[in-house]
Amino acid sequence: MNLRIWTVVGALLGATLFAPATSAQSSRGLPDFTELYEQQGPAVVSIDVTQTVKRSQFPDLSEDDPFYEFFKRFGQNPRGRERQRDLEQQSVGSGFILSADGYILTNAHLVDDANEVLVKLADKRDFKAKVVGIDKRTDVAVLKIEATGLPKVTIGDPEKLKVGEWVAAIGKPFGLENTITAGIVSAKGRELPSENLVPYIQTDVPINPGNSGGPLFNMKGEGINSLIYSRTGGYMGLAFAIPIDVAMGAAKQIQEKGRVTRGRIGVQIQEVNKDTADAFGLPKVAGALVQSVEKGGPAEKGGVESGDIILKVDGRNVNSSFELPRIITQVKPGTKITLQVWRKGATKDLTVTIAELKEDEAPRAAKKGAPLAKEKGKPNRMGLVLSDLNDDQKKELEVKNGVLIEDIGSNARGNIQPGDVILAVIAKGASIDARSAEQVNSLVAKLDKGAAVTFLLRRGDAQFYSSVKVASNGPE
Repeated sequence: MNLRIWTVVGALLGATLFAPATSAQSSRGLPDFTELYEQQGPAVVSIDVTQTVKRSQFPDLSEDDPFYEFFKRFGQNPRGRERQRDLEQQSVGSGFILSADGYILTNAHLVDDANEVLVKLADKRDFKAKVVGIDKRTDVAVLKIEATGLPKVTIGDPEKLKVGEWVAAIGKPFGLENTITAGIVSAKGRELPSENLVPYIQTDVPINPGNSGGPLFNMKGEGINSLIYSRTGGYMGLAFAIPIDVAMGAAKQIQEKGRVTRGRIGVQIQEVNKDTADAFGLPKVAGALVQSVEKGGPAEKGGVESGDIILKVDGRNVNSSFELPRIITQVKPGTKITLQVWRKGATKDLTVTIAELKEDEAPRAAKKGAPLAKEKGKPNRMGLVLSDLNDDQKKELEVKNGVLIEDIGSNARGNIQPGDVILAVIAKGASIDARSAEQVNSLVAKLDKGAAVTFLLRRGDAQFYSSVKVASNGPE
C-alpha cells in the first residue's frame, strides 16, 4: 500500500499557546504533564460524526457469471440495479473550545458533509453542534454548541515554539476519550506536497485516528493541528501540525463571514539558491525569485518584473520562496502592501494592491515548445548547442528575442532541456537579454571558472530560472 497522508492526527489547529504548567519538571528532570492535563483537559472535546455515504450493495453480474444464479435464488438482483445504497458512516475526532459561549475548533475533513455532529465535553455533557463553516485548504472547521460558561483554550504565539520542546496531545484516539500522549517538536516550517500555504510543525507525539481536531500542548500550553504520514492511519512516528495563527486566521473569517478569502498578487516564483544569489549579485541566499508576472495582474500594475527577487512584504522578511504564498494569502484582498525587491544590484520598494485568490482558478494549458532546428551547431563551453529563433518561432512563443537550445551535451547541468528558449542571461549581478546564439556563446566564454550564471528560460508556457556554475570545459 502506498504511503498516504491521513489528515487524522491531533488536528490541533495550530500552535495554540495556553497557560504554562507551573511544575513542568519532575524531580528527576523529566517533564511532568499532570498540571497541564488538569488545566487544559476540560477545554478539549470529543466529536462524533454521522455521514451518509453511497456504497455498492451487489456486483453487476452478467448471466453467464457463476454467481448470477446464486444471487438470483436468494432473491437478490444480480444485474446491479440496486448496487448503490445510502449507508450511515460513523467517525470520531477531537476539538477544543475557543470561547465560553460554545465556539469550537476542529478539522474540516472530520465534519465535512456531516449529517449530525455530536460534541461531548470533558464533564460528560453532550450537545448537537452546528457546522458554522469549513476551510479545506487549511483543514479548519468551526462548530457551535448552545452552551455558556465553558472552559476555553488560551491562544498563543507559534513563533515561540522551539524545535526540541516537549509537547502533549489530548484527544480521542480510537474513540478513547481524554487520552494524553507526549513527545517533542521535531521540526518547524515543513512543506507538504499536498499544501503549500501551511508551514507545518513536525512532531513525534503518538497521534492516531480520533486525535484529529484536538490540540497538542507544549509545556507552555501550545496546541497544534496535525496530519500524519501513515500506511494504516495509525501512529508512524511523524505528525504534521498546523500553527495556530494559520488556523485562527481561517476560523476568524469563518465566524465573521462564513468563508475564507485569500490574497494574491499574480506572480510565478521559484527558490533562490546559492548560485542564483551569486549570479544576481544578492548578498545572501533569501527571497523569492519572480519567474513571470501575470499580465494585468496586481504585481504588474505595481511594477514587479520578471527577475525581481522579493525580499520583504511590509517589512516582513521572505527567507525562502515557500514563505511568500503564505504571507500573501493571509493579506485581505484590497489591501495595499509594500514589496521590497532586489533588482539590478539594489533594493527597490514597490506598492501592490492585493487581489482575491479564486479557489477555482486553473492554470493555463502549456503550449508546445519551439520546434528544433534541423542543423545543429557546436556545443558551447557549457555544453549547450544554441541557435537563433526565426520569426515564426518568435511569433508562436510570443517573444521579441530569444535563443533556442537545440541540444545539450553530457557536461550540461541545471534544469535545462532541448527545446528550451533562453530569454536572458544573468551573471555578476547584471541581466542581459538573449538576442542571438553568438551573443550568448560569447557571454558564456568570457565567464571565469566557478562563476555563477543564471538563464531565464521559456519552456512551453512556463518561464523560470536555472542557475549553474561555470567550469573550465562546462558547468559544475
